[in-house]
Amino acid sequence: MAALVVRVVRELLKRVDFATAPRRHRHKKKWATTEPKFPATRLALQNFDMTYSVQFGDLWPSIRVSLLSEQKYGALVNNFATWDHVIADLEQLSARDFVNEAFSHWELGPESDQPTVPVPTPASWACSPNLRCFTFAKGDVSRFPHARLSSLGVLDYYLMDAASLLPVLALGLQPGDTVLDLCAAPGGKTLALLQTGCCRNLAANDLSTSRTGRLQKVLHSYVPEDIRDGNRVRVTSWDGRKWGELEGDTYDRVLVDVPCTTDRHSLHEEENNIFQRSRKKERQMLPLLQVQLLAAGLLATKPGGYVVYSTCSLSHLQNEYVVQGTIELLANQYSIEVRVEDLTYFRKLFMDTFFFFPSCQMGELVIPNLMANFGPMYFCKLCRLT
Repeated sequence: MAALVVRVVRELLKRVDFATAPRRHRHKKKWATTEPKFPATRLALQNFDMTYSVQFGDLWPSIRVSLLSEQKYGALVNNFATWDHVIADLEQLSARDFVNEAFSHWELGPESDQPTVPVPTPASWACSPNLRCFTFAKGDVSRFPHARLSSLGVLDYYLMDAASLLPVLALGLQPGDTVLDLCAAPGGKTLALLQTGCCRNLAANDLSTSRTGRLQKVLHSYVPEDIRDGNRVRVTSWDGRKWGELEGDTYDRVLVDVPCTTDRHSLHEEENNIFQRSRKKERQMLPLLQVQLLAAGLLATKPGGYVVYSTCSLSHLQNEYVVQGTIELLANQYSIEVRVEDLTYFRKLFMDTFFFFPSCQMGELVIPNLMANFGPMYFCKLCRLT
């Protein structure tokens, strides 16, 4: 896939490989008969301490303790349920719809009680409509109760990291769009895409058949049968890296939520942990996979269409580096021009709900904070120009 991709992988090898453990735990295989055995969660923390302390500097101690603490969730209202009753119930819990509250403040002006004339915004600023997600205020660590079955036979709301909704909002769906969710499982973002009511057709793909099984379960629990089993939703288990060859120049909007180091999961769960020693090679190759998936997503997009790339990792090697490497790859290999869209307005819109890292070179990054323990969530919006 060209020297550009190899360069990204080499960068990861230089910075991460030997830095996964403190010096006192490093050893040379030819001298050691057995490798020290540490839990994958501990190896993940050692890796993060080594790399993120450099990347984030003085912010890292705060991010670190937040990652190790209990995660905060949001409740995505299911528009296929009796949503008006769901909203009333969530408001009784003193939760707030952070999406629509942010839009209201944007239109009224934060410094005034009097309405102001809404400032016209570029079409690329448009956020996906009809999404309602409730969270508790900053500093409030209350939990939502489990969702209940509504009178329409689907669950009331979906509990998710509220920051996971930002890539879907950034995608800016419009009515009648054809949409691809390239790495769809376990299904939270796919469900959010359907909640917008904009998808004329939605292709939800994930290479892993076990993970697409989880996706199907989510759809079965939240989406009516006539939508789930009709022509609007197609679930596949194809190799996403080949999507540009399979369905090139096809979609108006593409979400590329790639496999990554899943930083929070890696610190808390041994099962399916990317930092298991047996998965070292897989971890090293993540940037290559991510570049291939993002390139495939852009190739599957119509000229003039939009792609949002996202991860739940703090690593700039998996975030900005992948975006930049993919842009260079498409320019050199396919003569395709890609523009990075400005998402800084997201910081202003959602500053009351999330903490954003102020120094992203491209895209936006939600960083965990004890007052609002969402994320990490990186997202970057791209427009395919040619």
